[in-house]
Amino acid sequence: MDRRRFLLTSLAGALAAPLVTEGQQAGKVYRIGLLENVLSDELLSAVSAGLRERGWVEGQNFVWERRFSEGRNERFPSLAAELVQGKPDIIITAGTAATLAAKAVTTTIPIVFHSVGDPVGSGIVASLGRPGGNATGLGGLGPGLHAKMLELFKEAVPRASRIGLLVNPAFRLHTTYRNEIDPVATKINVTLVPIEIQAPEQLDDAFATAANRKLDGLMILGQPMMFVFRNQVAKLALAHRIPAIILWSEAVEAGVFMSYGDRTIDYMQRVPHYVDRILRGANPSELPVEQSTRFYLSINLKTAKALGLTIPPSLLARADQVIE
Repeated sequence: MDRRRFLLTSLAGALAAPLVTEGQQAGKVYRIGLLENVLSDELLSAVSAGLRERGWVEGQNFVWERRFSEGRNERFPSLAAELVQGKPDIIITAGTAATLAAKAVTTTIPIVFHSVGDPVGSGIVASLGRPGGNATGLGGLGPGLHAKMLELFKEAVPRASRIGLLVNPAFRLHTTYRNEIDPVATKINVTLVPIEIQAPEQLDDAFATAANRKLDGLMILGQPMMFVFRNQVAKLALAHRIPAIILWSEAVEAGVFMSYGDRTIDYMQRVPHYVDRILRGANPSELPVEQSTRFYLSINLKTAKALGLTIPPSLLARADQVIE
């Protein structure tokens, strides 16, 4: 074989061979666990695309191991235990309950979390800068978000004086949120009426209670169940003619009146960064937790019209998303 042919053959072989980089074992198929409530095709595609950009291709060098709770937090402990028995190389978790369940059954398998309201206060990480332990990821809504939600709702519905607050007493964070919401409510002359909800079966009663008390609106504090059942939330709010504000723009797309918060898709697009770093050898205890820095205001004008609401032009001009 002449030298030129040898070089061309060698180059072709190099290009055809899978790329193996630092920390990645040649020929190994990694197992990536997924512990979530539910995951839409759009969100899963975002994670898969980010992994693919970094050299991780499903079926070639990694496979998924997925477990979903369908909005029921009580299922997470058993699902996490089942997932860990399969010995995944890393686990992606969504929300506080899923992450705590995963940490309870493994201290060695790396965990990448997202959508955790308070990673430090929940005991998931020691600090945002140096998480310690086996978990890191994206979370922490930052102070003032829920207060801003209330202010925006009052701006959208100036007549609102009695607003229901959908809360879960089992969520320690909801008590924390009240500490920032209550002073703002007093300042803008709003009376908050707590309505407890801990399970999907209580959604109908919660909205019926808000309607019977003739509340001017609803502020829905963040909990995974509300994201999972956002379509039902939207239908109930419209059926009872109650304007509502929630964290997620996906709920506004489903028909909820308005939202203010971060976007789940933004989190999912950053998750592959952590997964890639860890699978290539990085220590999760040393990877800082990322917090949301961008919040979006979404308004569903179709719902507003159905409820007989006229949105101030100044507020519409500031909205990041207006659904007509």
